[in-house]
Amino acid sequence: MDKLNDVAVFVQVVGSGSFTAAAEALGLSKAVVSKYVSRLEDRLGARLLHRTTRRLSLTEVGVAFHDRARQALEAIDEAEQEVSRLQGEPRGTLRLNAPMSFGILHIAPALPGLLARHPGLEVELNLDDRQVDLVAGGYDLAVRIAELPDSTLVARRLAPCRHVVCAAPAYLARHGTPAVPEDLAGHNCLAYRYQDSPREWRFRTPDGRYLAVPVRGDLNANSGLALREAALAGLGVILTPTFTVGDALREGRLRALLPGHATLETAVYAVYPERRHLSPKVHAFVAYFAERFGAVPPWDRPA
Repeated sequence: MDKLNDVAVFVQVVGSGSFTAAAEALGLSKAVVSKYVSRLEDRLGARLLHRTTRRLSLTEVGVAFHDRARQALEAIDEAEQEVSRLQGEPRGTLRLNAPMSFGILHIAPALPGLLARHPGLEVELNLDDRQVDLVAGGYDLAVRIAELPDSTLVARRLAPCRHVVCAAPAYLARHGTPAVPEDLAGHNCLAYRYQDSPREWRFRTPDGRYLAVPVRGDLNANSGLALREAALAGLGVILTPTFTVGDALREGRLRALLPGHATLETAVYAVYPERRHLSPKVHAFVAYFAERFGAVPPWDRPA
């Protein structure tokens, strides 16, 4: 058992990128994590990791061992999942990664229903707007919002994701309402930092042409929720997914702009590493949220 624990800790250290991050993920002290890895190296008679104060990297031997060790741990996980499947009920911990705004607004509030439906399931939720490596990070599943899913992963579409240009009535009363996308050059456009082109907003015109409009503004942020709050306070115009502003649009606290010009439409996907057998806990998550969101998700439904 100690041998397996040592290997699992080593794989977690590599996936996390540091002893400190691995210790936090495992709920252990950094000293204990270091002890496990050192014990593994002593048993193998080989150094697996280069350790410096600034970075951690695999030795040549470490690369080969890590690949085989990770595959072995995945095989054990698949064996456990097969038992769960035979039992007919998802069990264990589902490690889930999701974007910050979407996770706060639409994943977290729905988790009580998922867990009530599957009492043997636990969820470990990590919110991060940056795209993570599912395999290296040890995640079972990620929610991603994209035009196309990553071809290296299995993807299941959960919901459409429309975008909208909007602003508060108070802002529009002071600065006027843009009639065409080019009018945005005269407005304070608040940018989402992780957008592909945060200072270039893209539209499809009524005659079917694609139009890229340069924009400027005095705020850029890595949080869609922060931009929504700034827009509600009257700071400027935002281009944002409707899942962040559905309620505000229905209540009139924000107004949708440029109705004749479509913005980009993406989708909400559940993505997971390709494996021979779909984990019951992943299947449970996908089925629950696909049912909950539907063809017209709650944030796009009329009042």
